[in-house]
Amino acid sequence: MSAVRRHVVVGTAGHIDHGKTSLVKALTGTDTDRLPEEKARGITIDLGFAFLEEPDGLTIEIVDVPGHERFVKNMLAGVGGIDLAMLVIAADESVMPQTREHLAICSLLHIRTGLVVLTKIDAAESDWIELVRDDVATLVRGTFLEGAPVVPVSAKTGAGLDTLRATLADLAATVPPRSVDQLARLPIDRVFTIKGFGTVVTGTLAAGALGVDDRVEVFPRGLVAKVRGLQAHGHAVERAVAGQRTAINLQGLERAAVERGDVIGHAGTLSAVMLVDVVLEMLADAPRALKNRDRVRLHAGTSEIMARVLLLEGTELAPGGRGFARLRLEAPLVALAGDRFVVRSYSPIVTIGGGTLLDTDPPRLKRPARLAHLRILEAGAPEAVVEEHVRGAGVVGIRLPALVARVPFGPARTRSLLDALAASGRVMAVDRDWSLHADAVARLRELITSALAQFHRTQPLRGGMSREELRVRAANADERVFAHVLAALDGEGVVRVDRDKVRLASHELRLSPVQKTAVDRLEQAFREAAAAPPSPEEALGRAGLSGDEQHELFQLLLESRRLVRVKESLFFHADALEVIQDKLVALLRERKEIGPGDIKDLLGISRKFAIPLLEYFDARRVTTRVGERRVLRGG
Repeated sequence: MSAVRRHVVVGTAGHIDHGKTSLVKALTGTDTDRLPEEKARGITIDLGFAFLEEPDGLTIEIVDVPGHERFVKNMLAGVGGIDLAMLVIAADESVMPQTREHLAICSLLHIRTGLVVLTKIDAAESDWIELVRDDVATLVRGTFLEGAPVVPVSAKTGAGLDTLRATLADLAATVPPRSVDQLARLPIDRVFTIKGFGTVVTGTLAAGALGVDDRVEVFPRGLVAKVRGLQAHGHAVERAVAGQRTAINLQGLERAAVERGDVIGHAGTLSAVMLVDVVLEMLADAPRALKNRDRVRLHAGTSEIMARVLLLEGTELAPGGRGFARLRLEAPLVALAGDRFVVRSYSPIVTIGGGTLLDTDPPRLKRPARLAHLRILEAGAPEAVVEEHVRGAGVVGIRLPALVARVPFGPARTRSLLDALAASGRVMAVDRDWSLHADAVARLRELITSALAQFHRTQPLRGGMSREELRVRAANADERVFAHVLAALDGEGVVRVDRDKVRLASHELRLSPVQKTAVDRLEQAFREAAAAPPSPEEALGRAGLSGDEQHELFQLLLESRRLVRVKESLFFHADALEVIQDKLVALLRERKEIGPGDIKDLLGISRKFAIPLLEYFDARRVTTRVGERRVLRGG
């Protein structure tokens, strides 16, 4: 059985003409300058790719980025997916402007591992090289490259290449593998067509895994395609995993439909957003402060999007400063919380800072609550982050797919975090994939009980509130959420649920002596009428009732089930219906079938009452209609 290969992506960084492309070619044998213009001008304009396969099962995939200041946006499209930075500095020139900018970009993206390569040592004296080493030490002080290896090489003579290769392998071995348990995401950095195969996209698989025949989507375009084929480091594979440079042959999509900056993921798993909350960090050498509502260029993944900055902690962010901000985007962004980004000024176009996406679907909160929310997300404690998002969903709750799209933990870990929160009572599971925070449950409980209390105050003679009316009053909660909370309140003895009516368990119906007498008279009118009851108006008149009170007392008899509605405006006493049913069943057992005339004769009533009664017993599943006749159901 072959060993599982590890994949580490190395990105070059450095000033134009410092020998990045020549170095990659000397290391790998691959010329990464592929465009005719690159060949003609002798400079790298766009991204290039090469790889090294080590005998111990390690594949080092190299992204060669352009060094010219005009092509920094192309550099940013490539550097976002790297694990390890290789800062290239020409020994005959030393540190230059894009050396500094590229190092700053790598730092802003939280690249934690790297090395410095001094190229062109064949073109510099040893004394000069030592001075360059001093410059390098000053440059990297306080950055992730402080104390990193500095390897002198010559792509021309081959000097130092073996040491460089060994150093790369040693550093690559320290890079932790990326998670395959998270949502699959591949930010696209190249799109092209291969004759006979169709559209191919490439990028570094940032997380998760993709397989041949998977159904994928091009986000944010909403285009769905099938993975026809996959390649990793030049070889066809059945499955690509996080951290690999991957080429995907997409079946059924035209080349023109896809662009750099789009993201490939499994269909329906990712979302595009136009508003994000972030923590923003300004470079110490940024040319000026960032002001509220400034327009900037946001670089995230392989995309470049214009955005408006809304500062949340003041009116400006000074060079070297750090603070929370909201970004209003001018085009859709496909990203997850935890993703790093770089910000460049609108004009002149220079790198001024970067940061971390904290919330890709920010809730509507007042500023103090919003800042408290962002501080929890920034701290990054997994359980606290998940709880905060569930809390923010309020009484609506949040479903697992929506939650997974907002946190950087992947489906399995997010599920286990929810389980832990549920076990501690901080989250309630409406069902396996739907959660509600304990605060929201408490809020719903309070809304339900206060709505019932108000109902009992204003309508003291009513036995309970309609279940549907109560649900609407309780923040119009989803039926399943409402049912879950209501069942808990009923089980605890806080409320009583009786079919479609709900009341507080503490509510007692208290009638005055006058009201009790009136109710008794009203009930007696229906009991005595038996199978030929009066209309409600007639009965109320006989009982001497009028006004609003008559309606409430009549409803009291209905809710207590002493009166039963048989048809619109036709009510029978419950005892009378029992007697009628017994007589009806006995007659049917004797005759096997009856018609309307038979029940008229049986009860001594008119057709006005006979037909509604037959229909009522049909609905109660006592009888079955066969033509114009009735038979006993099941008889």
